[in-house]
Amino acid sequence: MVIPVHDVNPLRRVPWVTYALIAANVLVFLLTPGNSTSVTGATSAGERCRQLAFYDHYAAIPTELTHNEPLPRVATGRAVDVSGGAACTLGHPGYDKVPFLSSITSQFLHGGWLHLLGNMLFLLIFGNNVEDRFGRIRYLLFYLATGIVAAYGFALADPDSSQTLIGASGAIAGVLGAYLVMFPRARVWSLVPFLFFIPLRLPAWLVLGVWFLMQWAYASGSAVSSAGNVAYLAHVIGFLFGLLVGFAFRRSGGRPHPPARRRRAFG
Repeated sequence: MVIPVHDVNPLRRVPWVTYALIAANVLVFLLTPGNSTSVTGATSAGERCRQLAFYDHYAAIPTELTHNEPLPRVATGRAVDVSGGAACTLGHPGYDKVPFLSSITSQFLHGGWLHLLGNMLFLLIFGNNVEDRFGRIRYLLFYLATGIVAAYGFALADPDSSQTLIGASGAIAGVLGAYLVMFPRARVWSLVPFLFFIPLRLPAWLVLGVWFLMQWAYASGSAVSSAGNVAYLAHVIGFLFGLLVGFAFRRSGGRPHPPARRRRAFG
């Protein structure tokens, strides 16, 4: 697995939308029950049940998206003792959930610090240049739309699943796809595992191409991942959508005006 840490791709303006998205993801993460106390997520039974209830409320759930109806019974946030441990109680939701809106709110939910930081690293490195090329408003709309497409695409592949879908990776995958189209020859400093991690400056097409092939392999089942329940198909769908949007934008002649003064920024 190649880990990008910085790209050599100058900017003409500060990527405020990318910074705002990162700040929003971190803030929501800190407000999610159980997340701020552990690297991997909630630990106690009570925390896990409160977290599950929070996800049932705000996360995307495939069966809700495909049928446009919220689940009749969801986690209440309370834990009860049962033989062999504890379980989370279920009940009628005390709120009105709009499934379509959950495809947006789910983009700001993460299951642990590692999940959050990994996604934000990719967004910081590649999102700023895509924002610079698209423009702030268009970039924000593209980002949110990609997350929606990724969520619904994943749901259509398993329309009756009640498993919660969380994370910004579907939207960020679209950013990677657009970056690949617009900056294929940009150089990306990456850590390459070879006995230990070696820093190398690689072309973006290689870094992102390898990343996509890995997601495709995991989604198709031809490779085994130890990352747990990861929605690799959502990554594939988001990346392909980003490619299409990137190609359409490039064909339309979308180019930033030459800046009078160029600046460099991390990522």
